[in-house]
Amino acid sequence: MSSIKIFKKEINNSIGSFIEEVYAWELNHPDADLKSTEKLIDKAIALFDDMIDKIHKAKRKEGKVGFKSLKEHLAAAIEGLHQELVKLG
Repeated sequence: MSSIKIFKKEINNSIGSFIEEVYAWELNHPDADLKSTEKLIDKAIALFDDMIDKIHKAKRKEGKVGFKSLKEHLAAAIEGLHQELVKLG
């Protein structure tokens, strides 16, 4: 990872893309219960907050070395959110 700034942008873009997918799903399923999609969006926002917090903690403790595991955690968490969205449809 070349910089923290780029990693934060990657996090923002990944989670933002997921939220856009949720909104697209809502548009394609107008009769669906939107409470479940609201929960997914809340989980995505919580993931964003958690990742930013972990970046700051890793920066203080490990420097950029700890970012590889954070990147893997982000990918796994986004995949989990995608799976939950698929289950809705």
